[in-house]
Amino acid sequence: MTAHDAISIIRAKRDGLELSDEQIVWAINAFTTGEMADEQMSALAMAIVLRGMTGRETTRWTNAMIDSGRRLDFTDLPRPTVDKHSTGGVGDKVTLPLAPLVAACGAAVPQLSGRGLGYTGGTLDKLESIPGWRADIGPDRMREILTDPAIGAVVCAAGADLAPADKRLYALRDTTGTVESIPLIASSIMSKKIAEGTAALVLDVKVGSGAFMRHRAEAHALAATMVELGADAGVETVALLTAMDTPLGRTAGNALEVAEAVEVLAGGGPADLVELTLALAREMVALAGLDTDPARVLADGRAMDHWRTMVRAQGGDPDAPLPAATHTETLPAPASGTLTRLDARAVGIAAWRLGAGRARQGDPVQAAAGVRLHATLGDQVVAGRPLLTLHTDTPHALPGAFEALAQAITISPRSQESGVRGPLILDRVGAGRR
Repeated sequence: MTAHDAISIIRAKRDGLELSDEQIVWAINAFTTGEMADEQMSALAMAIVLRGMTGRETTRWTNAMIDSGRRLDFTDLPRPTVDKHSTGGVGDKVTLPLAPLVAACGAAVPQLSGRGLGYTGGTLDKLESIPGWRADIGPDRMREILTDPAIGAVVCAAGADLAPADKRLYALRDTTGTVESIPLIASSIMSKKIAEGTAALVLDVKVGSGAFMRHRAEAHALAATMVELGADAGVETVALLTAMDTPLGRTAGNALEVAEAVEVLAGGGPADLVELTLALAREMVALAGLDTDPARVLADGRAMDHWRTMVRAQGGDPDAPLPAATHTETLPAPASGTLTRLDARAVGIAAWRLGAGRARQGDPVQAAAGVRLHATLGDQVVAGRPLLTLHTDTPHALPGAFEALAQAITISPRSQESGVRGPLILDRVGAGRR
């Protein structure tokens, strides 16, 4: 095999050359084992940000990250496997009602999720607000849960041996200004999803102020890249582009979002959250080859039954009270009229400053911190009446949260009805079965 070295590979990509399969495999393996130094991988990542990667390079990069660790295999399960991944947004608690709903429809849902960083919340952080719930589930226990017809879904942390190259690279990119690269984002997401062993995957690619991808063209390019990576790996993949200019639902924060997800499972909840949960469920059920109506399963209580058994299977108590913040403060509506703007990013930053998120990986989060919305786009509000309620265990964080919200809200006169939320589902990428 031809000998490679980090400097020549960095120079090649810096100069706009296409890396060979051998160069990519060497770089990922060398970085994983420590032969390639962090500063050298940082330089290569920056070169990729500036020069990009071809489809072939992106596929090989993804496969090399998968091959750096273990790949799970659930092909022998008695039910079809299908998973969902969201690129992250404010108030995005869809996984919580979605996983048990799709399991109740007859699929197995092996979902490896992450923790929040910055103003976008993490699914594991939300679930860990449930007393006793554990994110660390080994492959054998995953298989037991997925095989059990009364459960069928597991949401847990990825093991240390699953795409370990991506774990190292993700942390490095976050601290070196090399996150903004569609090939690197796509390969990071898809290496973990392919390695987890699911047969089909539905992607929720967020677009807007509260999403990583602010513009629709960028989001579409990311979705198309991930769908192609899935197809190359034999994982049937579909992506929905969904709006994230306004928070999803009426809460942003860990325990607050769990409570709202349970409302959906009980047949209530905000209309936009229900709409997106059902849209993703229909795609997942179709990819799994099942002829079941998720709306009917949600309405008849089967999804709630699976939620309760899913929580118990990971040590949680679905009947235990969720944590409540020691301090709350209300932001009143500054004027009467129609709420025509409620910026998702600002709400996410406020929740983060209150303690719901973290600035660095490993930082603790407050289970009860966050923001509750008393109105959303298109609603009529009255001056002085509650518009948002802020929750925190650290009251000194309240001024910073209010500062984040200062320019986030627009209220127009009652005669102006513009600003009502537009379509939630913006586009669909990928063929798939429908």
